[in-house]
Amino acid sequence: MSKSTSPDTPKPERARLRFPKTARLLNSRDFRKVREKGKSSQGRLLRLGVLKDSAAQTSRIGFVTSKRVGGAVDRNKTRRRLREIIRADRPRLAPGFDIVVVAKSTAASATFDELRAEWLLLARRLSILPDSQ
Repeated sequence: MSKSTSPDTPKPERARLRFPKTARLLNSRDFRKVREKGKSSQGRLLRLGVLKDSAAQTSRIGFVTSKRVGGAVDRNKTRRRLREIIRADRPRLAPGFDIVVVAKSTAASATFDELRAEWLLLARRLSILPDSQ
């Protein structure tokens, strides 16, 4: 039996929806390129930056959780929640985008559902997710 780190963070339902390394932004150069050349939108909990990469077949996602979010426990919890939210929506993402999700300091105290609602709002605003749920 696995232990959950937070009671309101749902466990993954389907094992086939993974978040492999090939779907992640890992280089600081890629993060910088999205920040400098991409479009961004922000809400109360998150800031989302996107950059169209016409050569890419799939979208890649990177996460930024600075010390403003809180201590290591809070940052890791916030990052795990965001990764799970986006992992579930990854098949519906428009292909060929580099996406950077920046957690604001208020994200640490937000519930899973609040983070998910904000992600959906910003992703639709930047046209990387279709409007239908």
